[in-house]
Amino acid sequence: MRSAFDRLISWTGLILAAVLLVAGGLLTWATTFVGGMVHDQLSDQDITMPSGPALESLPEADAKALEPFAGQPMVTGPAARAYADHFIQAHMNAGSTGLQEKVEALGVDTSAWELPLTYSSAGAVASAISADDSLSDETKAEATELVNTFRNDTLFKGNTLRGLLLYGFAFATIGTIAGIAAVAAFVAAAVLIVLGLLGLRNARKVDATVAAAPDGGATPRGPSTAPTAG
Repeated sequence: MRSAFDRLISWTGLILAAVLLVAGGLLTWATTFVGGMVHDQLSDQDITMPSGPALESLPEADAKALEPFAGQPMVTGPAARAYADHFIQAHMNAGSTGLQEKVEALGVDTSAWELPLTYSSAGAVASAISADDSLSDETKAEATELVNTFRNDTLFKGNTLRGLLLYGFAFATIGTIAGIAAVAAFVAAAVLIVLGLLGLRNARKVDATVAAAPDGGATPRGPSTAPTAG
């Protein structure tokens, strides 16, 4: 009975180990495929991470986030995220401030602006300028053109590129997680294989012990004693 139970548990563990080995193989393929795709797609962009004066012109927090990748080709998910969040975003934020100064110089009240501008808020700003009756038509046209140009050329294109780079970072992260899961699957499979083999070995030992025992391991019984009548 004991050996049969050992065999059941052992074979169950070995089957689970086989499943984990297959899962580990698939996860390894996934992390390799995703990593290769992310690398190739980012390489096609031909972007070199900023360094030197390009970093010095950024806010301190942004420059610090970009320093580990300075001067390197942008071919990894973390580099893509750093470029999107700390270079493109920083320039879009700085562009909002520069736009505000240009529009103010035209005599437009920008005190209600919420910086940094977003694609949506820049559209609202352009509409507000067009509806401001205190401004001349010439001023309205010039200020509106400045806002719309910034909205389309900087915010729209910048957000589109940021989105693509952050998608690359997301897929790279998925690939990293798949790689970690693959290692965990292989380790778990190895443990189950060892335990399964030890279980089968123990079952064989139990069978050998039972076979070597007198009467096949049956427990001898003493002679029965008939009850004595009182």
